Amino acid sequence: MRLPRSFAGWTIAIFGILAFALGLLGLISPGTLLVMLGFEVLDVRPSGDYTLVYMAASSMAAVNMGVYYMFAASANYTPFFRWTVPFRLVTFTVFTTLVVTGAAPAEFFGVGLWEGLGAVITGFALWREGNLLPSRRSAAA
Repeated sequence: MRLPRSFAGWTIAIFGILAFALGLLGLISPGTLLVMLGFEVLDVRPSGDYTLVYMAASSMAAVNMGVYYMFAASANYTPFFRWTVPFRLVTFTVFTTLVVTGAAPAEFFGVGLWEGLGAVITGFALWREGNLLPSRRSAAA
């Protein structure tokens, strides 16, 4: 895999590495990740509690997403970088709303902040490099 060749690429690579690492953590030690997110960790789970199944599924999704981001950064796939910005801002909005409405603990705001701040930094990097909007020339090609 090649190193990123732009500031925007580095923002995507770093996000990917963190998503991959946190996904692995969730697979290996779901309780640790639950504590980091501010959720209660139960010694015994009642029948019908699928928290650990959900943790495994979302952690596996984070591992996969991390790999996608690292490959996109390695390939300097700027369209992917652009696509992430609005969707990560939506994720910020949804996760922040969960905290503000009391549906999620305050620590969960860190996930939203990670998404939102990352999106803004990637957007800034794309803007600085002149790649925030696709050029009409490359779209016609």
